[in-house]
Amino acid sequence: MDAVPHPHHPHRRTLMILTAVFAVLWVALAINPHDRADWALENALVLAFGIGMAVSAKHFVFSRISYSLIFVFLCLHIVGAHYTYSEVPYDAVWKALTGSTLNSQLGLERNHFDRLVHFSYGLLLAYPLRELFLRVSEVRGFWGYFLPLDFTLATSALFELFEWAAASAFGGELGVAYLGSQGDIWDAQKDMALAGLGALVTMCITAALNVRYQRDFAREWADSLKVKIDTPLGEDELARLQRG
Repeated sequence: MDAVPHPHHPHRRTLMILTAVFAVLWVALAINPHDRADWALENALVLAFGIGMAVSAKHFVFSRISYSLIFVFLCLHIVGAHYTYSEVPYDAVWKALTGSTLNSQLGLERNHFDRLVHFSYGLLLAYPLRELFLRVSEVRGFWGYFLPLDFTLATSALFELFEWAAASAFGGELGVAYLGSQGDIWDAQKDMALAGLGALVTMCITAALNVRYQRDFAREWADSLKVKIDTPLGEDELARLQRG
């Protein structure tokens, strides 16, 4: 069994520093949010994720790159939770800096902060997912790129279902604020597509780096697509199990 890194291991130090910075930001953004009920609902996910990260850190330490990517994504999320995703004032900030709104410069009509976060979900979390798959499941080659993309799309779909269920359960202004569709009937589909696109971008960048620096990239990719078990499974495997 691999030894668990010492508490002062650089990866753990990075985790502790990022956790401390995130805690400060979280407390600051917990003060007077735009909609306290929506803030609480959004932060339930942060709490669950934080508990999971804390428990897993005893047995699995991510790379510093992965911890940094996770940190950036969570920061974007708590900003959205503070203002509600459809009310994040990025346009006002951009106008104060440049004299004109970002939406007008890009020809946009709605608040697109939620779109940014869904894209960032894939862009920022696909690499930590890849690291998890490689180190826990020992996937290689094609599967090391496909599974993070697949997981991103699957969890994006689950989150949209969760949003729908929560909005239906709470109803009223809280349901509308949490759903954040801003009247777009294709909001869920666009969010899932952006998350998938973000993951695809990250996996393409990762693959390009591995093509450049990994000498056995082509062989590993080819080996990952070879049949490992020659005999069929399904009813044949069931029959073998019954025979003992």
